[in-house]
Amino acid sequence: MRPILEAQALSKRYGASPAVRDVSFGIQAGEILGVLGPNGAGKSTIVKMITGLLDPSRGAVCFNGERIDRNLEAFKRSLGYVPEQPELYAFLSGWEYLDMVATLRNLPKRVFHDKASALLEGFSLYARRDEPIGGYSKGMRQRIVLISALMHDPVLLVLDEPFSGLDVTSALVLRQVIVRLASENKAIFFSSPVLEQADRLCTHLAVLKRGEIVARGSMDEMRAGFAGLDLETGLMQLTEHVDVDQIAANIVSAVLAPAA
Repeated sequence: MRPILEAQALSKRYGASPAVRDVSFGIQAGEILGVLGPNGAGKSTIVKMITGLLDPSRGAVCFNGERIDRNLEAFKRSLGYVPEQPELYAFLSGWEYLDMVATLRNLPKRVFHDKASALLEGFSLYARRDEPIGGYSKGMRQRIVLISALMHDPVLLVLDEPFSGLDVTSALVLRQVIVRLASENKAIFFSSPVLEQADRLCTHLAVLKRGEIVARGSMDEMRAGFAGLDLETGLMQLTEHVDVDQIAANIVSAVLAPAA
């Protein structure tokens, strides 16, 4: 099967510094690809390239076999994107913001009204839909961004740390939403620094270190490749090369050291 989204040898340089080097992957319909890596590994740069916000220095991003730069507008109509740090208009209400997004996406008014109402209800925001976004908590703003990314029924979802700021209930709801959307043949790219989230959600995993993929495969393949190590320990050895237990012991010793 042809991937819904495919990254082909993506590289990005900022001046003389390489941020991403020869990154390739594909996401089929129904797959959830988790991309993990420490801060500075290149996750955000990859997200910006696959959403068309940043041109690669080399390589290409393809959607259904076609380069996205040949018809970026059509690609974005099929994309739902939740950025790591969304920029919202604080003076708009939640409903007004969603109405604006729906207008930009040419959603008919009746479709917008029905979908926005249902999604606001599902994410426990309907009662506060007419309040200014400036008065929303971080988790409420995150839920508004999630709704705006889902309203137009996208084929591809790109989620950059989507659980940021969410309370326990909202996070559980979102986790189930992602799994159910994948079962409806959506292709989902999921970027996170938190292994636990990816382990619970993803069908496939790609691990980044210093802008390069150092491991990639299905979750079963990833676990098998660590030769008896649990997933967390195996990934830590791939990306960090540090003795976590010793570091923790040193910190606790410093905390417990008697005052002079």
